[in-house]
Amino acid sequence: MVMINRRRWLAASAGAALAAALVGCGMMGNDYTFSQSQLQSALERKFPFNKRYMELFDIQLANPQLTLDPSRNRVNVQFDATVNNRLFSGEPMTGRFALDSGLRYDPASRAVVLQDPQVQQFEVRGLPPQLTRQFNALGGILAEQLLQGYPLYTFRPDELRLAGASVEPGTITVLPNGINVKINRP
Repeated sequence: MVMINRRRWLAASAGAALAAALVGCGMMGNDYTFSQSQLQSALERKFPFNKRYMELFDIQLANPQLTLDPSRNRVNVQFDATVNNRLFSGEPMTGRFALDSGLRYDPASRAVVLQDPQVQQFEVRGLPPQLTRQFNALGGILAEQLLQGYPLYTFRPDELRLAGASVEPGTITVLPNGINVKINRP
């Protein structure tokens, strides 16, 4: 009788430990939920973002600020932008760059990535009026070509295994205070 109670106690303890571990990493049942602060921290680790475009512009995006738009199932990200024009030497131009984007899971990178980002704002201080249209076009290109597929959160390999089996993220839903990622079981 003592042996049966001890086995039940060990099984209950192991189950409680597994449940506590899953809650601690954001997984419970068939989904992961990441808070806005977890996503903000993950995003900050990936910046500053530097890119040369058409051998003419050096672009740096820094200080990302993430907000959530659950009514549209999209995220909004604002950045400080610095643009160096390689044709004209001089001081770099600075301003703000903002986009909104859907999200999808990319199996190759094991990441939740930006999907179809759209520019909401691309303002550069001190920009001559004749260049405003070109910089707005550059902002659109930056969002569509350079930030499409940019990782917002990358899963660790152990986050995609449950009870020894591989799992894959499915539907992603933007919530008022985070995102929820459903898990597709094999």
